[in-house]
Amino acid sequence: MKKVIINGMSCMHCVKHVTDGLMEVDGVTSVNVDLASKTAKIEGVISEEQIKEVIVDDLEFEVVSIEEI
Repeated sequence: MKKVIINGMSCMHCVKHVTDGLMEVDGVTSVNVDLASKTAKIEGVISEEQIKEVIVDDLEFEVVSIEEI
């Protein structure tokens, strides 16, 4: 599982966009986005590059950190 800290999310609409965007990546089995802690927990097979492509390039949020948990 990967934990991603994301800057720029401000509402549940943002949470839905991040969740939907990450779930579209082949190999991702579940995504849990928490607005209060500004984190996304991702289960499945996804690279850091793929995470950044979805969150930064597609959705225009900022990835602060990515860690394996």
